[in-house]
Amino acid sequence: MDGEGASSGGIDGMVKGKIALGPREASASVDLTDRVHLLPCVIKHDGACPVSQYFKPRKSDMVADGLTVEEAFFRGRKLHGVTVPIPNGYRGYVLEKKKIKEGRCSEVAEGEANNWASRAEFQNITYWNHDILPSKHDPIVRSFHWFAVSDALNKPISEEELASVSTVPDR
Repeated sequence: MDGEGASSGGIDGMVKGKIALGPREASASVDLTDRVHLLPCVIKHDGACPVSQYFKPRKSDMVADGLTVEEAFFRGRKLHGVTVPIPNGYRGYVLEKKKIKEGRCSEVAEGEANNWASRAEFQNITYWNHDILPSKHDPIVRSFHWFAVSDALNKPISEEELASVSTVPDR
């Protein structure tokens, strides 16, 4: 891309698309809480599958790093998982890529825009490890700490807080 288009969003200033997070209809929002799983594998299939016949997570008596561990088997491999809540004030979404409607192609050049719509929401995610027990040091758990950092950076500072900050003289 050579940057000849109007600049309104995207990393390089080009229009990249939009994400519609609201449900199409009030009754269309699907809640997938307690049903979203992150498995340590790649499945090269994009379609319907009777997952519940083959993947049957169950509670275990194990506790690792203060986390209640679940067990499951997938393709003969034993998995250990933990359900982690999405931090307060945030929500997980399942997105579906939408095609650009005819007649709207003049707004953006071919291949530049992606339009996404929310198909479902969730408030927790169960992630699975196959070689080690889950812990608070796993990447997905640690990534949730960034929500608190983001909140702190986006919090407006009041006049009182600003006045109470002491300054250190330059040396």
